[in-house]
Amino acid sequence: MNRRTRLPALGLMAALFASSFSAPFATSAQAASPGNDPAALAKIRDAAMTSDYAWERTADMTDLIGPRLSGSAGAAAAVNQVADAMRKLGAKVTLQPVKVPHWVRGAETGELVDYKGRPDGITQRVVLTALGGSGATPNEGLVAPVIVVSSFDELKARAAEVKGRIVLFDVPFDQHMADRGLAGPAYGQGSNFRTNGPRMAAEMGAAAALVRSVGGANYRLPHTGNTALQDGARIPAAAVSVEDAMLMRRLAERGPLRMRLLLTPKILPDADSFNVIADFPGTDKPDEVVIVSGHLDSWDLATGAHDDAAGVASAMAVFDVLKKLDYRPRRTIRLIAWMNEENGTRGARTYLEAQQANAGSHVGAIESDNGVGRPFGMRASVPAASTRLFAPLQAALLPIGAAVFQRQDALSTGDLSGLERAGVPSFAPLVDTSAYFDYHHTAADTLDKVDPDNLRRNVAVMTATAWFLANVEEPIGRANVPAK
Repeated sequence: MNRRTRLPALGLMAALFASSFSAPFATSAQAASPGNDPAALAKIRDAAMTSDYAWERTADMTDLIGPRLSGSAGAAAAVNQVADAMRKLGAKVTLQPVKVPHWVRGAETGELVDYKGRPDGITQRVVLTALGGSGATPNEGLVAPVIVVSSFDELKARAAEVKGRIVLFDVPFDQHMADRGLAGPAYGQGSNFRTNGPRMAAEMGAAAALVRSVGGANYRLPHTGNTALQDGARIPAAAVSVEDAMLMRRLAERGPLRMRLLLTPKILPDADSFNVIADFPGTDKPDEVVIVSGHLDSWDLATGAHDDAAGVASAMAVFDVLKKLDYRPRRTIRLIAWMNEENGTRGARTYLEAQQANAGSHVGAIESDNGVGRPFGMRASVPAASTRLFAPLQAALLPIGAAVFQRQDALSTGDLSGLERAGVPSFAPLVDTSAYFDYHHTAADTLDKVDPDNLRRNVAVMTATAWFLANVEEPIGRANVPAK
């Protein structure tokens, strides 16, 4: 691991998804499920802790495919790979069509060409990467003065200086928060500038926008991510490494600073893609659904090992563990490998649109999308009165140090937020994220950053939780997301 360990009727549905498992599940000789009892949960935990299935699937997705940005050949290959793997487990797989954005990065270079005290013949390279939805510079690039701001208020105060200039948002990532279990809020604070800063700069007439990378571990790695740029005001936008943002601020404090920027991304027509959906049918309540999920797409700088190949693999491993134990749930457990979480969430929106009338049949939804650092338990948007029901689950996970049950009014996770607003309780592994943003959305999010033991623990948490939800007798209630 990195230097720290990471602590964010059925009518139509029946026609679409009511496919039964083939031989490995449907013809099992074992009687009905052993029930949602402590012994069953313990066996699930122990089986997960001795399995390498999730590691093998993570390696397949990262080493054999690589980056998987929506609309790319890698994303299409991931759909086929996951679908084939689920069929091998005996699942009847449904590919749900999704139209996704297709943004292609292109060339990206930055160079500081003039500043006070610059020796003759000297320029300085800036390490940067285009942000999702960025517009393009002219083919020869652009040269413009740079202004450095540290807040939206400062941007507004200096509005008269913005037109025709390159705006750099130099806002540090709060690693102290991340080190103390608050990496999600720290990321939210920083990503606000990445998402909305370029849009605001564009509205004020900026020639381009730069953002200090949102993440820790200052190894001169730029962290990409999406923006809220829109057609008609789609200026060039990039993330610069932390070190280069600091350099640019120091130089700007000396005097005027000019930069040459070249970004040549393209926005192509929307592409055809799919959510991968597979059901493990319930024995006596098959119309009630528990979702286990992760997202297939990744940013294009690396192989998206933590974000989110390992999350998808952990959800796939739920089926593998239950098949090996020959356990069949009372309710249907549904795997969803979402498409387009990173730059559009269109997979989640497509599923919600198809299932809006059936939201009440969804008992709970789990997503792993915060990396697979050491898990300490589960976060959940269940009613407060329902927390007592999870005591057997907590007891089963205590031996692996994952017994924490953290209730929140809303998790607001990317792919599950729409279902949550429709009343479906959301669940997410509570993991160590203190080092996650060292490599999040960078070229360093590769398989070697995944700890196999932590991955097994995540599988144990997800499988035990899915089994609990699929078999619990007393209703856990609906999510009640507060109005904004």
